[in-house]
Amino acid sequence: MRGEIAAVQQATQRARSDAEAAAQRAVDTRLRTQGAESERQLTALTHRLDGLTTSLTELAARVDELSSRVEALGRQVRAAPPASPASPPPAPSTASPVTPVPPPASSATAVPAQPVAPPVSPSMAPPPSVTAGTRPSTNALQPQDIYHASYIDFSKGSYALAIAGFREFLRRFPDHTLAGNAQYWIGESHFSLARGHANTGQPEKATQELELAVQEFSKVLASYPRGEKAPPALYKEALALIELKQPALAQQRLEYLVANFPQAEETPLARERLTAIKTR
Repeated sequence: MRGEIAAVQQATQRARSDAEAAAQRAVDTRLRTQGAESERQLTALTHRLDGLTTSLTELAARVDELSSRVEALGRQVRAAPPASPASPPPAPSTASPVTPVPPPASSATAVPAQPVAPPVSPSMAPPPSVTAGTRPSTNALQPQDIYHASYIDFSKGSYALAIAGFREFLRRFPDHTLAGNAQYWIGESHFSLARGHANTGQPEKATQELELAVQEFSKVLASYPRGEKAPPALYKEALALIELKQPALAQQRLEYLVANFPQAEETPLARERLTAIKTR
């Protein structure tokens, strides 16, 4: 009886050990499943944040474009008054003084031709404001024209043309108020090209464009540290570094962003990225 009792106790112990091992395996499996699900959710949230950041970037660019247009219109309005007084003086001089002088019979046909000219000149008065809009484009408004054309290329996905246009803008007007923005959009163009190559299965080209994006984004802070594009340039540079598998450098950029631009829109996103980097 004692032997049977001992055997039963051993069997019970083995069954308990097996049950505990099975339970542990079930817990481990569940934890792994939950970890994978959490990773998938984190990845989805990361992509969503990237999409929101891109949308914010595009909205900021549109604001820049509208601000530039308002400035351009203001310059047109200031340039229009000198041009409009110049056109009316010829109208009175040809309308009234010249008509009474010629004889009524022979120049009666010529006289109507001259009164026809004054009505044409008033109707032509608005076009000077239109031409005033194009005329300053080669002079005072040339910077905005180059910037707008380059941004249109960017918005259409013509990133190579956008890069060339923004580089031309910086070459001509390195001290313009939009120079920092132009430098930022060069980096953004390379970043967009990198994503395009990655989506089409060209990792080497994607890596090259990411490296160029890092270089161009870093120029924003180096050349225009007080510009409005310094925070987004730091954040996008960090994203490019993360994709280049350089988390340590990315962490430095994000920490600099959080420390020096606490009120920037990108700062909360930078904190979330820092948390994700440190928990890996």
